[in-house]
Amino acid sequence: MRWEDLLTEFSKRPLFHSSMLKIFPDDPHHIQVQLSRWVDAGKLSQIRKEWYLIEKPYRLKEVPPPVIANTVVHPSYLSLEWALQYHGMIPEHVFNPTSITTNRGMRFAAKKNLFIYHHVQPSFFTGYIQKPTNSHSLYIAYPEKALMDKIYIFLQRNEFSMDWLKELRLQNLDAFDFERFRSYVNNTRKRGLANAVNKSIECIKGELE
Repeated sequence: MRWEDLLTEFSKRPLFHSSMLKIFPDDPHHIQVQLSRWVDAGKLSQIRKEWYLIEKPYRLKEVPPPVIANTVVHPSYLSLEWALQYHGMIPEHVFNPTSITTNRGMRFAAKKNLFIYHHVQPSFFTGYIQKPTNSHSLYIAYPEKALMDKIYIFLQRNEFSMDWLKELRLQNLDAFDFERFRSYVNNTRKRGLANAVNKSIECIKGELE
């Protein structure tokens, strides 16, 4: 497999898994050696195990960190802090993509980003949509699910408090769908979640008055 062969196939889809290279007749070991050499030469970046990104100026398409987050861990969707800032619900800019997955929780660093994934049970893996963005699409939580996921993950190690909720500095809540928000409680038996949701609704409604 030559560098030119790789570019012919992947320069327009520059984020790829090594299993996709089976289209080439080369021995798998030889392909792996080539990938390592191209990483060392700065032509490729290894995002995580078996996932690679063609580097500039060789790629013909940009792959933003949120798209990388969606792609290299499957299934997953963007949620928590990243989705809250995407929907304008918190004032901070969140640099590192935060995601939900039914796989084990994990984090890894790549392309000057920290990619963070939190585990949830399969029944709670819901409440997201596919949003087109430039030449890509993102799987991202609804605003209500992003907040619900934030509460759900927080409750894994902490006890809910109104002080914690107020520290999020939630904003732009005029279109917040309380029924949708409350409905996600039915997807889990998480202890304390229903109570936390009721208190959150009370707090948000108070801010809107």
